[in-house]
Parts: sequence; C-alpha cells; structure tokens
Amino acid sequence: MSETADFALDSTLGLSLVVIFGLLWIIFGWYLGRANKTHEDFALAGRNVGFALAAATAMATWVTSNTTLVAPQLTYQFGIWGMVGYSFAALGLILFAPLAARIKRLMPKGYTSGDFIRLRFGRAAWWVFMVISVVYAFGWLVSLGMAGGILLQALSGLDYHIGMTAILIICVGYTLFGGLRAVIATDFIQALIIIIGVVGIAWYLIDTVSLESIHTELSENHPRLLDLMFPAAIMFLFNNIFFGLGEIFHSNVWWSRALAFKGKVAFKAFLLGGLLWLPIPIVTGFIALAAPQLGIFPPSADMVGPMVAAEVLGKVGAIVVFIVVFSALASSLDSLLAATSDLVTRDFYHKKLRPQASDKQLFKFNRYCIAGIGLLTWLFCLPQIATLGALLNFAGAFVASTIFPIVLGLYQNKLSGTYAAVAMASGTLLGLVSYFTIGFYVAALTACAISAAVCAVGVMRSRNRFDWNKLQESS
Repeated sequence: MSETADFALDSTLGLSLVVIFGLLWIIFGWYLGRANKTHEDFALAGRNVGFALAAATAMATWVTSNTTLVAPQLTYQFGIWGMVGYSFAALGLILFAPLAARIKRLMPKGYTSGDFIRLRFGRAAWWVFMVISVVYAFGWLVSLGMAGGILLQALSGLDYHIGMTAILIICVGYTLFGGLRAVIATDFIQALIIIIGVVGIAWYLIDTVSLESIHTELSENHPRLLDLMFPAAIMFLFNNIFFGLGEIFHSNVWWSRALAFKGKVAFKAFLLGGLLWLPIPIVTGFIALAAPQLGIFPPSADMVGPMVAAEVLGKVGAIVVFIVVFSALASSLDSLLAATSDLVTRDFYHKKLRPQASDKQLFKFNRYCIAGIGLLTWLFCLPQIATLGALLNFAGAFVASTIFPIVLGLYQNKLSGTYAAVAMASGTLLGLVSYFTIGFYVAALTACAISAAVCAVGVMRSRNRFDWNKLQESS
C-alpha cells in the first residue's frame, strides 16, 4: 500500500478532530453537571432516567472498542464465526433485562453491584468479587485507552501515545464535571452517531467493492475465513457468549444503570438496547472481510477495521470512521470511569474506611476517584502490551465465573456465601489456566463451567434460606 493509503488523514487534521470533539464533550458535561446537587445525583443521575436515554445508554455503552475494532480483528482472524460470534454478546444485554428489573425491586435504594454481593453473600465473597471487578474494569479501561491511540495511529499516523492520552483526558474531563447524568446524555448522542455511521460505512463498502468480489477472493485465497467448521472459531462463538454474560451480569456499569433508571424502565431499556446492538458487530466485522480483496494486511490485526474503511471511503470516510469509533470508545470509557469510581467510593471508602462520611465528602471523593482511575489507566496504557482482543479475553476468565453466583444470588435463596466465593475463585483460577495452556477462546467457557458446578453443589447441600429483606439495608 502507498503512504497515502496508510494514513487517510494527515496528523494535523486527526489531532484537530480530537481537540474539537474533546472541547464539545467537556463543555457539555460541565453544563449537565450543574444539575448535580447531591452524591446520588452525581452517581445515579437522581434515579430518574427515562426510557429513551436508558435504551440509548445501554446500547452505546456496549458498542465499545470490542465492537468497532475487535470485532473486525476477530473476523479477520476467524472469518464468519468471528463476526457472528461477537454478535451473540447481545445476549448479555437481553438476558440482563429481567435481572435489572429484579435488582430494581430487591434493592430500590442500592448503589452498586458490590452492595448486592456484600449483603447477599458476605465478606469473603465480596472480596473475591471486588478483585474480579477491579481486574476486569482496568482491563476494559486499558483496552479502551489503547483503542483511542490505535484509532488515531491507523487513520492519521499520529503517535499512539498522543491519541491514547487525548481520549482519556476528554472522557475523564466530562465525567468529572457531569457524573452519570453527563455519561448518559452523551451516550444518547453517541448512539445516534454510531448507528448512522456504521450503517453508512457498510452500505458504501458493499456498493463499492461488492459482495461477490469479496466472496470470490475469500473462496480462492482465504477459504478458512468462510469455513463454518473452523474449530477455534466455533469455540470462540460459545466462549464469547459466556464472556458477554459475565461482563454484563457482574459489572457495576450495568448495575448502576439498572438502579438509575426510573420505575419499570430497566427491563424494556436493556431489551431494546440488546436488540439494537445485535447487528452492529456483524456490520463492523464484515468490513474486515474486504481486507484481502483490497490488499490490506495491517501490521496489527486490531487496526484492520479503520484501515479498510479509510481505504474505501477516502478522507471524508476516514473522518466518518474517526467520529464513529471515537463515539463508541467515549460511550464506554465514560461509563466505566463513572461505574468504577462509584464502586470504589461506595464499597471501599464509604463502607470500609469512612462509614460516617457526609454526602459532600462522598461527592468530592467520587470525583477524586475518577481522576485517579484515569491517571492509573493512562500509566497502564503506555506500554501497549497486547492486542485488544488478547487483553479483553484475558478478563473472560474472571467475569464468566460470576454468572451463576449472580443469577442464583438474585433468584435462589439457598446458595450460601461460602459456595459463591469458592465458585468465583475456582472458576477464575481454572479459567486462567485454560487461557494460558489452551487459548483465549476457552477461558470464559472453563470459568463458567467450574463456577456452575460449585454453585450446583452449594444449592444441593444448603440447609439455610436467605432473607431477601436484608437487601434493603443497601440505602
């Protein structure tokens, strides 16, 4: 490829787009943040989020670097099953819909997923859960920061560290000013940008390159990408289902939304958000199948999506790609910053260190926490130690082990805290073993299977019944 094809935008234009978007989002966050009068306003948007904003934030938050950069990467590596397998992560949002409704009923004044684990299962399970949550949160945060750097580098040749630093500063800035209210409002705008942009890019690609020529190229020179019996890809399909379920079921990103949505909005919002998200990985993944036809062989597989789109659409298209992917990254990064800082503020600072802290002190500490998490994420992003896909799937061993403890904890009053703690710890450890000895595409499967077996034994052996009223203590 020529030098101009490598970088569809010049570095000055790329940096200018970052600055313009950054200023717009930060000013918008500051404007929305003026309505925050209490810590509950800042952390949970006053528990009064309506249906339209709720559905948009559910969909936009789940459209992450996974969907816009990793889905093309895995399609480039695994073919058809890469994009179809990734779309199955929509089951996480869809199946969380009834869980969100039950969370709202059981814990109307709850703050975090940590609140639930602490009250339902006790201290030992809470510590295991918090380790899992922190590892996952930083894995996702680092992947999003890396994705910002990779995006700018792929499109404009701008240094990775500049792009990574810029997106972190922007998201920390408007989240710091506006809290969850700003996160959800910007997610609504970002959701519209993502849907329109992704559909437009895919349509133009099909119209320009044609499905027939892409299929011919793959059939003749890369038949494995069309092979529906590709073993590793099939394992990835099932692994990704459980990875997605674990990501959503345990994460405070989604629990904070369930608790922030008003009335009976939660069920409908998560259901619609999942259905809206379902086709997006297929569309973004499909883009990568055109890479061989266009003679694009990226230096790193997670750069394939932006490079293909920029090659086909030229400079205007590269700007569209930048806006879409930047919106996707920001919609997830801000959510994770807010949710992780809430978890640290509520579960560590308030419940463990300063139980008598005033609302003003919680409000202030939450903001300090957002800034601190942003700085720590930046430090972890500096080395760019792995591809996005490898980094994200490492977390699969952790989060998949929480699926059955969470579900049974919400619906089954027989599972004890001891068995929940053992299920999460043993599932995580054996999932990591399989990650390193077999491959990333079985880590979540292994973790979920081990955790499910321990939980089944726990339910069968239990002689106690949990009193659901104890969850009301979360206020």
